[in-house]
Amino acid sequence: MKKIAVVSFQGEMPCFVHALLNAWNYHVKGYEVALIVEGASTARIADITKSPQAPLWEKIRSAGLVRSVCKACAVQMGTLQEAEAQGLPIDAALSGHSDLEVFTAQGFEIILF
Repeated sequence: MKKIAVVSFQGEMPCFVHALLNAWNYHVKGYEVALIVEGASTARIADITKSPQAPLWEKIRSAGLVRSVCKACAVQMGTLQEAEAQGLPIDAALSGHSDLEVFTAQGFEIILF
């Protein structure tokens, strides 16, 4: 099985939605997917639940595709509590940030949005 890690980094909602769409597309096509929410995109954790793309976000969350939310960035963007309330996996392994090497060591190919 192919493994894809979609890393959402940009803070604009369209960029975040594109990361979500691609993560879901790979998932339904049989790939093992890890969605990593990093950088300014952590600000979208609260907004996405109130957007037209909320159902897509819920499918992704329910499928367990969100594998890492950067703790330092979520703190900076003011969304750490929301991420925790949604039950998202918080990662601070790399000086407070998500550690991508964990995913490459498991054979994931990384795509950055």
